[in-house]
Amino acid sequence: MIKIYPASSRYSTDHGWLVSHFSFSFADYYDPDNTRFGPMRVLNDDTVQGGRGFGAHPHREMEIVTIVLEGQLQHEDSSGHRAVTTYGGVQRMTAGTGIIHSEMNPGQDDVTLLQMWFDPEERGLEPSYETTEFQVQALKNNLLPVVSKPKAGPGVAGIHQDMSIYLSELDGGKSVTFEQPEGRRIFFMVLDGEAALNSGTILGKRDSARITETPSLTISSEAGARFMLIDLP
Repeated sequence: MIKIYPASSRYSTDHGWLVSHFSFSFADYYDPDNTRFGPMRVLNDDTVQGGRGFGAHPHREMEIVTIVLEGQLQHEDSSGHRAVTTYGGVQRMTAGTGIIHSEMNPGQDDVTLLQMWFDPEERGLEPSYETTEFQVQALKNNLLPVVSKPKAGPGVAGIHQDMSIYLSELDGGKSVTFEQPEGRRIFFMVLDGEAALNSGTILGKRDSARITETPSLTISSEAGARFMLIDLP
């Protein structure tokens, strides 16, 4: 089953320095029918003005993945980690028993990012953080893993959950197929362009789909598309 969520269906907030679109219940937005998709709890599509950001704040018992789509994002945390990430980079933080971190835009231009939260496979983990970089050119007409368990190789962030995050950039007229065992699920989002799922409904920029009972999924695009696919238990 493929359930489509148009970009316009997301809850949106505009604080001036921060524009956010929530795919799941978060902060002041609560919908009891939209709190999770398997272990996936949060997907926030944020644009932050230069010189602004999220000051120091705590997290516990969550796997947090941040993918920068444009601009730069600076991370600092109570374990002593500090990193600046741009497009081609992924941040993964295990909040575990507790960590404090901040996320700031150190540049003058806006930064656009996707931040996702996932339940860990076990509680009480030691907090940890890593930044990885993937080869942007490797996205071309390919499903490139950027986060996975187990780690799929260099440039892939690890995560404490039985899942993988893939990115792809399809040229016009191209397609890729993803297959997974029965009983698993897929979260799909178009980042730019337009894409069709199994030759069906066409999804536009920031449209998403929550997919179950579909072990084989073909993604195609007539004009080109950049997208994210998450394989979930």
